[in-house]
Amino acid sequence: MIIGSLQISNAQSLGDPVVHITFGSGTTTHAGALPADSGSTSYTYTSADFPSDGSYTIENTTNSPNIWWTTTDHTGNTGGYMMVVNASVSKTDYFYKREVDGLCSGTTYQFSAWIGNLLRSRDISPPNITFSIETTAGAVIQSYNTGTVALQTAGFKWIQYAFNFTLPAGTSNIIIKMSNNSNGGAPANDLALDDITFSPYGPSMVASFSTTSATTTATECAGQTQAYTLTAQPASGYTSPAYQWQVKTGTTWVDIAGATTLSYKVNPTAAGTYEYRITTAESANISSESCRVASNVLTLTVNSALVITAGANSPLCSGNTLNLTATSGTSYSWTGPNGFTSKLQNPTIAAITTAAAGDYTVTVTNGTCSASSTTAVKVYEQPVASAGSDVTICEGDSTPLTASGGLSYSWQPTTGLSDPGIANPVASPTDTTTYTVTVSNSNACTSTASVTVNVLKKPVANAGADKEITQGQSTTLSGSAKGTDVSYYWTPNTYLSDNTVLHPVATPTEDITYTLHVTSGVGCGTEATDDVFVRVYKTITIPNTFTPNSDGTNDTWNIKALDTYPESLTQVFDRYGGIVFKSIGYAIPWDGTYHNKNVPTGTYYYLIDLKNGKKFSGWVLLVR
Repeated sequence: MIIGSLQISNAQSLGDPVVHITFGSGTTTHAGALPADSGSTSYTYTSADFPSDGSYTIENTTNSPNIWWTTTDHTGNTGGYMMVVNASVSKTDYFYKREVDGLCSGTTYQFSAWIGNLLRSRDISPPNITFSIETTAGAVIQSYNTGTVALQTAGFKWIQYAFNFTLPAGTSNIIIKMSNNSNGGAPANDLALDDITFSPYGPSMVASFSTTSATTTATECAGQTQAYTLTAQPASGYTSPAYQWQVKTGTTWVDIAGATTLSYKVNPTAAGTYEYRITTAESANISSESCRVASNVLTLTVNSALVITAGANSPLCSGNTLNLTATSGTSYSWTGPNGFTSKLQNPTIAAITTAAAGDYTVTVTNGTCSASSTTAVKVYEQPVASAGSDVTICEGDSTPLTASGGLSYSWQPTTGLSDPGIANPVASPTDTTTYTVTVSNSNACTSTASVTVNVLKKPVANAGADKEITQGQSTTLSGSAKGTDVSYYWTPNTYLSDNTVLHPVATPTEDITYTLHVTSGVGCGTEATDDVFVRVYKTITIPNTFTPNSDGTNDTWNIKALDTYPESLTQVFDRYGGIVFKSIGYAIPWDGTYHNKNVPTGTYYYLIDLKNGKKFSGWVLLVR
């Protein structure tokens, strides 16, 4: 791979960082000066957003949008800090230095840091940095120059620079130093620094679950675990290599006691995710984490043991549907009596027989895990129900019902039954009813049977509402009849169009009462009758002149037949609208007086309301 401008071989492995400086994180913009455990600098600390030449700050965002790119730290921490440097104008000097102790002589390490050019436009003197690894006495072990850190025109860009070095014999403490090779000024040599790491670097270590291929993941189930052999190829490049397998506990890699060969057998039983790797170093340095390189990570996932339950709606009766159920999974395999198989989670068997009773077993698979469960199914015979034969009765009569075939009985509907919970209730329905009996046996299995009680209705007569007509008119009677196989006729057979139909036309000349007779043809009940009254109003004749002069001729306003309308209202008005006569009914004709005094000769106006929907109006001439 290419890191910065240095090519590093892929066939190598890194160990855990001996040093990893991220400058921390916080909720404030500035973190304060470099703490002692993070290194030192010859520059002056400032809490300003924009350090002046020869100064630095530790902040989580740059805030000088007209000169610098706005950026945040490379680490990705929430509120993470970075070191921001504005180089000195007059001299070059180190802007970062850190001592690293406890290293292993003769071991190769890799140093890396992330750097970026902050300037947005013109860059008189771009950043150019030398990374130097020195002894504590100041002798240079190895150095690396970044060259010009290019000016970015489309936005800030972090660039990782890295190089490898090997510690001389007898050296365990070193100094890391970063120096500017170009002067500062405006605008020049302004940079951001983050994520400084220092890790052991050595021969490639490839770990696997398989001796023939690089298998890095495996999955199994708790309770069904098998032993896995972790393997790695020997490390090349060491005089006397040593090995140590590790397991990750939380966020920490922990050495596995005794696991110091190129293979190691693991067999965890509890559900969880297990991570393993192998580390290597010269045998003299294997006990120091600062000297080891590590392989890739092997991940063993142990899924929770699959707990399943098979169920059924058992016991059940023959002829019903068997419903089998299983705990959720990804695939299912059922077996049972009579060669039953199914791949469904919840299969059913319709119209089950007693031959299907027995054990049903399901094997449920969920990913790599599987488990089996068995449920026992009992099937009982159903009773054979009988409700007897259909029967016919007259309305108001009763009949016994007869059921058989079981130990208990339940009739529906219960209407008209003396006791719906016995085999032989007495039925007294008012209408034709089909009764269904549910018969149960000792296993609570049921079957049903039905019987119909036909009810012959008694005759019922309804002659309809009374009628009103005027003499000379006709009306249709509104008779109705109910009952089973009934016949009917009207009496008297006077003025009727046909006395054997329910709606004959009647044309009486006087008030009359007709009787409807209804008779059963099946012998149920006696003859039923009902009456209808037809009121016949007389035709009235209204004279337009009378002479109340006491000569015995035409002395009253005699309105023929008006007296047959006892509820009628008759009113007479003079020409001014004043009422001169009023009568309810017309038992006494008007004699031409008003308050026992004769009214003068003249024309008078009348209104006659018969109170049957008919009204008359007009004038009458009174002459004396």
